[in-house]
Amino acid sequence: MSLTADQKYELITRNLQEVLGGDEIKKVLAERDLKMYWGTAPTGRPHIGYFVPMAKIADFLSAGVEMSVLLADIHAFLDNMKAPLELVQHRVRYYEAMIKTVLSSLGVPIEKLKFVIGSSYELSKEYSMDNFRLCALLTEHDAKRAGAEVVKQVSSPLLSGLLYPGMQALDEEYLKVDAQFGGVDQRKIFILAEKYMPLLGYKKRSHLMNPMVPGLAGSKMSASDPDSKIDFLDSAKDVSKKIKKAFCEEGNIEENGILSFVKSVYFPLKTMNGQKATFTCVRPEQYGGNMVYDNFEALEKDFADKVVHPGDLKAGVIAAINELLEPVRKAFESPEMKALTELAYPSPKPAEKVNPKKDKKEKKKAERAAALAAKAAAAAAEGGAAAAEGGEEVSTETTEEKKAE
Repeated sequence: MSLTADQKYELITRNLQEVLGGDEIKKVLAERDLKMYWGTAPTGRPHIGYFVPMAKIADFLSAGVEMSVLLADIHAFLDNMKAPLELVQHRVRYYEAMIKTVLSSLGVPIEKLKFVIGSSYELSKEYSMDNFRLCALLTEHDAKRAGAEVVKQVSSPLLSGLLYPGMQALDEEYLKVDAQFGGVDQRKIFILAEKYMPLLGYKKRSHLMNPMVPGLAGSKMSASDPDSKIDFLDSAKDVSKKIKKAFCEEGNIEENGILSFVKSVYFPLKTMNGQKATFTCVRPEQYGGNMVYDNFEALEKDFADKVVHPGDLKAGVIAAINELLEPVRKAFESPEMKALTELAYPSPKPAEKVNPKKDKKEKKKAERAAALAAKAAAAAAEGGAAAAEGGEEVSTETTEEKKAE
């Protein structure tokens, strides 16, 4: 069944935190399907926070959007060396394989999804010239402000971090899209694009933003911060360990990454294509048994009222995450995927084994050698002094003998 323009707009914008340029999107939908892109820089291992844009990409495809995924390899390198240049190309392949696997695990058709590698056009003469033109207009203040929540912040920032936001804006023109999709942390870059693209003679695009999934420690989940996230390939044991350690204060619904996962990831994924979802808080029988919820609002209220204990919520989230990750883990068990993973994220070299007894023996040996060397040097010095004194006596005696003669 074909969707009306209004139905497409509803599907495109549902579960988003903010939309800039919604009226322009409606105008396009009245005439044709929307063209949009979502970009990701292949840095650290992708984590379960990526389920949020995956769910929206599923909505976009269902609404007939011509969707492109930008694998931003140049951006990955520019972002304060998060990804060493020699690993970036392997990580590009890894990210593409992971995104396809995750979407397929969710039952999303990916035949119409287009993947574009940033360096395929960002190194062209035309793009480079536009980048220089933009640099001649863009102030350092605006560039720094735009990247504040996206580019890694350090005490002595590199120039590369200032190029990042402008290039992301330029990508809209070179990918020939009507809109860009990203997390709400990208908002300042989107505002920069809306301000500066018309100054270059290019049209202002619309921007769609999904909410960010808080990390396990409270801040946003980040691919480059292993303590804040759960990777797609984390084992069931690792998932359980990380969730049990995560911050989840009883009754606190404001700063709660565990609860936010259920809201921003689990229910949206489970209600795709009109399906009905249920979430189970795993509670011991002695306390009344499991508690089942068919909507997030009821769960949130019960947690705020301390009806749901943090331990029961965590147990339910552990089960939910492992259910979502299991097909992804299985797909990456093939020899081909294991080899790709090792290329993209090489295993750390094992540290050399330390033998305390051997080290102690070597230290004593070195100390003895040093003592002997010092003793020999002292003896040689004493010998030299004695020889010098003997020479002076002979010389004096000879002179006195000559005087006597």
